[in-house]
Amino acid sequence: MKTLLCLLIAGFCASASAQGADSRPEPLQDPIPEKIQKGPITVTLREFIRVPRSADSANPPQTNTAFARIQYMLPIPDGSGRLVINDLRGLLYLSDESGSTPSVFLDVRDQNIDFDDSVFPNETGLAGFAFHPQYAESGKPGFGKFYTASSATSDSGVANYLNDDAGNHESVIREWTQGNPSANVFSGTSREIFRMGQFDQNHNIGTLAFNYSASEGSTDYGLLYASFGDGGGANDPRERGQSLTEPMSGILRIDPLGGSAAAAYGIPADNPFVGQIGVAPEIWAYGLRHPQQFSFDTDGTMYIGDIGQNQIEEVNIGIAGANYGWRLREGTFATAFGIGGVRPNPVYPRPQDEQEYTYPVAQFDHDEGNAISSVFVYRGQDIPALQGKAVFTDMVSGRVFYIDTGNLQPGNPATISELRIAFAGYERNVADAIGFPNTYAQGNRSGLRLGIDSRGELYFLTKGDGRIRRVVAAP
Repeated sequence: MKTLLCLLIAGFCASASAQGADSRPEPLQDPIPEKIQKGPITVTLREFIRVPRSADSANPPQTNTAFARIQYMLPIPDGSGRLVINDLRGLLYLSDESGSTPSVFLDVRDQNIDFDDSVFPNETGLAGFAFHPQYAESGKPGFGKFYTASSATSDSGVANYLNDDAGNHESVIREWTQGNPSANVFSGTSREIFRMGQFDQNHNIGTLAFNYSASEGSTDYGLLYASFGDGGGANDPRERGQSLTEPMSGILRIDPLGGSAAAAYGIPADNPFVGQIGVAPEIWAYGLRHPQQFSFDTDGTMYIGDIGQNQIEEVNIGIAGANYGWRLREGTFATAFGIGGVRPNPVYPRPQDEQEYTYPVAQFDHDEGNAISSVFVYRGQDIPALQGKAVFTDMVSGRVFYIDTGNLQPGNPATISELRIAFAGYERNVADAIGFPNTYAQGNRSGLRLGIDSRGELYFLTKGDGRIRRVVAAP
């Protein structure tokens, strides 16, 4: 009898276990089976400028041998036509819209600020910059002021957040005051305004930006936005994505000139989590894995490119207070951490949401690309067919995509088209035409990012050759 009872219990447990296993969702082998098609728009590239060759400080070299780690090119908001380019290796260059030879505006390596780009040259270093909208307005509080996002050695300062979890490096926002804003070489002072501890080498600080469409006197005028990743490692091991105790894994928003007493900056009163106990008031939006780059359209809409884990690359609309779901969601899909009991890195069908998430307006899977690197809405005149479209790039494959920006709806991803790019009259892929050896996988890596000028024209920046090319309509 005892033996029979044991057999019955064992059979019941096995049956229950099988039923439990059967109820688990299956991983999606191809999350987005629809293939991105080439659209009708063809552009060509016009040689513009080349920055000088630079070198990583790490020895021996840790990663690919880029000619220059150029990240962004943006205009100074003073009507001068001057363009600023940052190299992760610590350099800010100046050129202009006529294509003048780039010259060094600021070399942060010479500024005694504990700059460090050695721990992971692909992501640490001089990661971003932004010029105050009052940069050229004498007598205004923002006169001569611009901001940099960079990496510093651990324990070189006291972090505002995660000071005890800064074993790898620290991300720093610094304010610089240029004595003569019309000068093409920096001469002035600087002060640190924000610091974040970083436990790992990647997914750190990214873009700095002001919303230049905001008019003086409006609630968004002169406020500084910055993007932060989840701090590194695979699958957000510190679970920063859904944490609100520090402004990681999202977008922070501060008033860089609004500090009082010992505070180096102010907190905007309309930030979405102001006054909530245990929540970092700097947070503007959260739940992003690695939002390395974002940009503002001319109407003030923010477009965020979020680099995924193993499956999904995203374009999101910036919304105050939004939770974009990482690490419980990747794109419009669930991760293993959003379900439980399944293996990580595939994505799964999304269950019923138990809280509100803001989902992408566009997404692509890794059949199409590997890492989204830039997104801008085109507002130039050179390519009429591209007017009003959000253009975004994949830094590895070199593919360039676009979507219509009319009636975008989070959670209802727009149809993506691929931009056709002609080199010397022949349509080619950027990585094939001007890429450089990829040390992470076979073939070439494009190292492609986008820049923009004051007229809204687009430029391709490629790390392998250090060149910047203007994008124009194909003849």
